[in-house]
Amino acid sequence: MRLSCKLGAERSITLTSDNQIRTSRKARVSGKLGGWLIRILGMTLRREVIGNVSELNARDQPIIHVMWHNQILAAPYLWRKMYPRRECVVLTSASKDGVVLASAVKVFKLGAVHGSSSRRGAAAIVALRRASKNGKDLVFTPDGPRGPRYQLQPGVIKIAQTTGLPIVAMRIDYLSCWTLKTWDRFRIPKPFSKVRIILEEPITVPRRLHDEEFEKERLRLEKCLLQDITDCEEKYGSDH
Repeated sequence: MRLSCKLGAERSITLTSDNQIRTSRKARVSGKLGGWLIRILGMTLRREVIGNVSELNARDQPIIHVMWHNQILAAPYLWRKMYPRRECVVLTSASKDGVVLASAVKVFKLGAVHGSSSRRGAAAIVALRRASKNGKDLVFTPDGPRGPRYQLQPGVIKIAQTTGLPIVAMRIDYLSCWTLKTWDRFRIPKPFSKVRIILEEPITVPRRLHDEEFEKERLRLEKCLLQDITDCEEKYGSDH
């Protein structure tokens, strides 16, 4: 239970229940532990990177990276290995799971913004724009946090329009992994297995688009992310 009371015109006090405090602390501890486990797992993985990482590292302008939700487990470790000096913030859900993820990525010196299309969306957009103005890359899972799987939500296109930042589609292929029975068929790479990271060429989205043009841009990015994915035949057919 959270209670807020105004004091005068400018000050306010927020009271949070002991249960909320315990839950939040537990989520942060769980996330930090998860982050260190990801680091240990990542150290065993054999990495193959396809794409011009050197050119992306040399860019002064921030970049928006997007990847599917079921590929994110090793992403913080892989990101830090590819981009040792770039700063970034990850968009997480405004929930306990978001707190866990934010604590996990902090292990890799990555930031987080809490929000989604349904909760704290406007505040998240403001925070993301502020982060990009401070030179930080933005990272999205455009089908998260609830799906549908492999369906790109329009938020990332809108952020690209308002910030003017290029989008890089990032596909992470775990060549040997466990697949969970979750909405996104979440993937956990097996220790000492190989992981392939494909970085596509940056895409620039025009600031002004009609509805049909906007949908074309959304589909273009979605199909780019779906390349070489073996479990999306039911959506686009076996040729994608």
